[in-house]
Amino acid sequence: MKGYIKKLVQLVEYERDEEIKKMIWEIKHLSGEQREKRGRAILNLRPKVIGEELGMYLVKFGRSRLIETEIGVGDEVIISKGDPIKSDLKGVVVEIGARYLIVSMDNLLPKDFKNVRIDLYVSDVTYKRQIENLKNLSERGKLVLEFLLGNKKLDDDKAEKIELFDCDLNESQLRAVSKSLSSTTFFLVHGPFGTGKTRTLVEYIVQEVKKGRKVLVTADSNMAVDNLVERLNEKVSHVRIGHPSRVSKKLQSSTLAFKIEHHEMYEKIKELKNKFEQLIAQRERFQKPIPKWRRGLSEEQILKLSENGKSARGIPKWVIDNMAKWIRLNRQIDELKSRIKIIEERIAKDIIENSNVVFSTNSSAFLEILNDFTFDVAVVDEATQATIPSVLIPLSKSTKFVLAGDHKQLPPTVVSERAKELSETLFEKLIKKYSFKSELLRIQYRMNEKLMEFPNKEFYDGKLVSAVGNITLSDLGFYGNNKITDANNVLIFIDTFKKKNRYESRKSDSTSYFNSLEAKIIKNVVKDFIKLGAKKEWIGVITPYDDQVDLLKSMELAVEINTVDGFQGKEKEIIIISFVRSNKKGEIGFLSDLRRLNVSLTRVKRKLICIGDSSTLKKHPVYKRFIEFVKVKGTYITFK
Repeated sequence: MKGYIKKLVQLVEYERDEEIKKMIWEIKHLSGEQREKRGRAILNLRPKVIGEELGMYLVKFGRSRLIETEIGVGDEVIISKGDPIKSDLKGVVVEIGARYLIVSMDNLLPKDFKNVRIDLYVSDVTYKRQIENLKNLSERGKLVLEFLLGNKKLDDDKAEKIELFDCDLNESQLRAVSKSLSSTTFFLVHGPFGTGKTRTLVEYIVQEVKKGRKVLVTADSNMAVDNLVERLNEKVSHVRIGHPSRVSKKLQSSTLAFKIEHHEMYEKIKELKNKFEQLIAQRERFQKPIPKWRRGLSEEQILKLSENGKSARGIPKWVIDNMAKWIRLNRQIDELKSRIKIIEERIAKDIIENSNVVFSTNSSAFLEILNDFTFDVAVVDEATQATIPSVLIPLSKSTKFVLAGDHKQLPPTVVSERAKELSETLFEKLIKKYSFKSELLRIQYRMNEKLMEFPNKEFYDGKLVSAVGNITLSDLGFYGNNKITDANNVLIFIDTFKKKNRYESRKSDSTSYFNSLEAKIIKNVVKDFIKLGAKKEWIGVITPYDDQVDLLKSMELAVEINTVDGFQGKEKEIIIISFVRSNKKGEIGFLSDLRRLNVSLTRVKRKLICIGDSSTLKKHPVYKRFIEFVKVKGTYITFK
């Protein structure tokens, strides 16, 4: 086990170093304009302080030009006058508008910050927490690794009879909840697209609370955590741990910071803070003992000279007295700070102690405030998008755990080639080894049954069942007027193989690809739908390649356009997929990661339109089967 832990530490270090190296390389070698084009910087911003919230300054950065960026709410950013490498000013994005973003900061900006640049920042805090947790792994954490590395004989979990809070759960959801409750070690909830994984977890958590158990609920992303907080908000006593700026605004009252400010003991902190501010104002009237004035004297020496009414080393007596007063006030301020911190910690522990459920990201579960707490169970959502070092943080704090996810969809993003092993998750390893400790949620509530058929057979052995049947756009009052827009044609493949200009392209400074012909087809298809009355929010465009996303966004289609990774967890009435790859060698690159195909095909509810070159795609057997499936069950169109 020691060797495996050491290996995990090394993999995390590889990933951290690669992430930081990539960020620094980009900042040094790409202009601000190039970084902005890639969505990782925003230029020419004007700052304005708009208030304070939970002890942080809120600064609005705006400009007249539209902001298009990959930077999102909850991201950490560097604020600079143009050179991020030289700046140590950081903040967290709390809101983004068309021409502004609001950043929460610990400190105010210097007054000379007028024309500001903001860059996405890769913090190594998460990696440090993972490494420290691995190096000091608790007995509970080691037990998780024993399940993983050893051949432990575990009992099959029996479904126990329970009285449901959510009476509309289907049979497989009920079994997942029941078996999770009866397990004394761990359980895996396998939730494919649209099968109500979150709803199942909510019921399970409420059932555990009913039994008087304390539950830690985590996920790798703040968004997934907030989703669970929202669903459980009124059902259980809870607290949300983590930076308030990373929590959805409507859930602020769930945060630890908010609850501290509204605790009965907080009045004492208010008194101390008022005194604190008064002392700071007093201290401003006296000379701070900077090197220029103290000339090597220690604080104790300055205080002694003042008491004895003496001067020293050419420092006038009045300066000595002034510095002594500053030192005495500063010590009172430090003492007040300590007292405030002690009371805040006492309040925080009281809040956590009296909360049945504690929510946090996997990383935030490492925070010092949770050190003294152990949990009866840890529930990790999005477990198939989190690395083993990430999930080990919450699992190290509980006697049993439940992981939820779908290993047939995208794995965690791993940047470093040397750390690629991290992309195989704990969920995936455990479900291979202990399949009897899992339950597949079988009823899907998202997709038209015909759209579900191919991914169901290809990725889930045909075990899923549609609860929605033949839903189409006509249910929403949209009927269409041609082969592509016709509401009854729910599955379409537009084949470009006969067009001479079908081939992919690549920029000289990029490893990505784009396809101009496919982009033009998408532009026309989107325009047709909107012209005929389809709502823009119904439509999503998915493509595996960043440069194709950039090309499509430049066409200003006013619909959501993103990579496969960016669309995971989302759904739309109409999905248009651009496969991009078209070449004489039949190379499809990372399209061969079939989890990417599964995610792309399963974001849709009522109409799926795929665009690609069959002569390239059919070199891979699964894409070949998909195109043949469309020819038989859908609408196949040769673009001439």
